[in-house]
Amino acid sequence: MFVRTASARDLAAVRALLVETWHATYDPIYGVDRVTEITEDWHSPAALRGRLTQPRSEFILADDGQSLGGVAFASADDDGRVVTLHQLYVLPAMQGRGIGGMLLDEIVASFPQARRLVLEVEAANFPAIAFYQAHGFSLVGRTQHCGKEGSGIPALVYARALA
Repeated sequence: MFVRTASARDLAAVRALLVETWHATYDPIYGVDRVTEITEDWHSPAALRGRLTQPRSEFILADDGQSLGGVAFASADDDGRVVTLHQLYVLPAMQGRGIGGMLLDEIVASFPQARRLVLEVEAANFPAIAFYQAHGFSLVGRTQHCGKEGSGIPALVYARALA
């Protein structure tokens, strides 16, 4: 696997990866219908296309030359000191192979001015919490609107200091 920047030609494959990963991860928590509703909104072609041109952001993929294994998207605040990791997903069949760590390392390297990396994670997503804790993140708070304002999805907020 290698990490590269996402492009418009990748969006259908990115969407398929996100839909598969979300259903595998969140169907037991929210149910199939709610996960489908969320993925239709958050992972629509238009939503993904908007990430390609968002200022102060990185939209990256783990690719083996034939298929995608993971995706990450992060953006920095106006002064570049705080970066929010909006997404880091690895296909279920590819988890445990270091892909998530590669994506996370590339996100950190992409924001050299950053001093803090923050993210939100579903409290019942124990594998993701373990991953982030193993990569130096600590619990710093909670939100009632994970992903986007008004979502009504509670989540834990984790952060990690950067050099």
